[in-house]
Amino acid sequence: MPHFQIEYSPNLEQIVDIAGLCAQIRATAVKIDTFPMPGVRVRAVRVDHYAIADGDPKHGFIDISIRLRAGRSPTEKQAATQRIFTTARSYLAAAMADHSIALSLEMRDIDPEYSPKTGSIRAHLAPSPQEDNA
Repeated sequence: MPHFQIEYSPNLEQIVDIAGLCAQIRATAVKIDTFPMPGVRVRAVRVDHYAIADGDPKHGFIDISIRLRAGRSPTEKQAATQRIFTTARSYLAAAMADHSIALSLEMRDIDPEYSPKTGSIRAHLAPSPQEDNA
């Protein structure tokens, strides 16, 4: 873990490269020590039905939800939240300068007792340079 779920309004597809946003968030997340690289998942879902502010369809939104297993300190979570939010905000700065866009982010813990996980990604990753020298 962590899993990043990005919800966005469809009116942003013409002005924001959503796949690029996913790639930027992933690139930042794997550099954060508290996030193990094999567990990072970033996905985006277009939300076709929404209403914002005064109802004008020019308004758009991007909402980033980060779910991760419990166990990180509040300081680690705050630092990670700020790094991811800064990445998204920087990536979207040009679009936000010219368009009405709401950007939000929330991180929340998942209780591992109620969230079983399994997978084979680690077995299929290339060895890191440190492992090659071991």
